[in-house]
Amino acid sequence: MDRLRKRADFLAAQRGARAHAGAFVLQSRDRGDAAGPRFGLTITKKVGTAVERNRIRRRLRAIVRQEGGGARAGFDYVVVARRDAINAPFAELAREFSRTLSRVHAADRRGRSGRAAPARTGDDRDER
Repeated sequence: MDRLRKRADFLAAQRGARAHAGAFVLQSRDRGDAAGPRFGLTITKKVGTAVERNRIRRRLRAIVRQEGGGARAGFDYVVVARRDAINAPFAELAREFSRTLSRVHAADRRGRSGRAAPARTGDDRDER
């Protein structure tokens, strides 16, 4: 799997669909091509010291390698780490990643927020 390297790619994924989990947030964007999926990790200094951030980064990279098979071609994914990723059991992180991957694709079909747009009826129009 390829990595995201440019800031513009990270920002584009930020504007796409997202799914929240306890240990991370998964953001995605459809690039509209047939190339393989690309992944990026983001871990801010708020999460902890350099040692803690590196440990979280290693754990999340391993999760992406292990569970990334459900990723779709033509998509960019960004995993934004949270503090809970450092102590969460590895199996739980793997389950959360698989679950958020499926939720992010469901949200992508419905729009950015993940909620279906309300149906419009004739009663919803403004009267002038």
